[in-house]
Amino acid sequence: MIGQIGFSQRIQLSWLEYTAQLVLAGCNRQELTLSLQEYLRDKLSVGGQSERGNREKAISILINIWLVGRPEFPDLRTEGLMLLRDLPVTQHAPVHWGMTMAVYPFFGAVAEATGRLLRLQDRVSSTQVYRRLTERFGERETVLRAARRILRAFVDWGVLMDTGTPGVYRCMEENRIIPGCDWVPWLLLTRLVAHDTHAGALHALAQHPSLFPFSMETPSPRMFENRKWVTVTHHGFENEVFLTIMPS
Repeated sequence: MIGQIGFSQRIQLSWLEYTAQLVLAGCNRQELTLSLQEYLRDKLSVGGQSERGNREKAISILINIWLVGRPEFPDLRTEGLMLLRDLPVTQHAPVHWGMTMAVYPFFGAVAEATGRLLRLQDRVSSTQVYRRLTERFGERETVLRAARRILRAFVDWGVLMDTGTPGVYRCMEENRIIPGCDWVPWLLLTRLVAHDTHAGALHALAQHPSLFPFSMETPSPRMFENRKWVTVTHHGFENEVFLTIMPS
């Protein structure tokens, strides 16, 4: 899954929100496609009717995230939709972030590279991010093009800000979301779904650089025990907590 780029468009947060609300309203794939075509008509590929234009590619991404999800982890999408239904809109960003990362791990890879750099410095350049990604995925044009659009999406989502230097960004510290506990366990599970091994230490997950826009405390292991697809184990002298997720 991680080897596939997939996320090739500059997806707006409002588009994800619109898509999720349509899914919550019960729209099927055909209804969703028609609604998104109309919604994006004046936003992407204006005047174009190509079957594989930018608008159609964006619609495929949106449908994959909130209608298809990760079929081997069906409860993840279901719980994400319930969070969007129940949480105030001001707390929806981390839910869209997590589901996007779970369905398109390359999105999480760009976030991880960005987050690691921001731990070392207060500004990050697109060149630095590209260098880290090409070390991992190879120097392919598709990697650079997708990474460029994802970085611009980070600006659109309000987690990065342009500086006076083109291609250089700084973190929007003042806009970081300070969470309650409702969506934090679910967000950490999206990180596991995006990871090839589907396992990780709980404390490390809460501090993972791919989640750099969000401040959170490490949740209690008890908050994961009601999910049948999640196994909680304790290891070592310090009783470190590990989570493992199991595909259906």
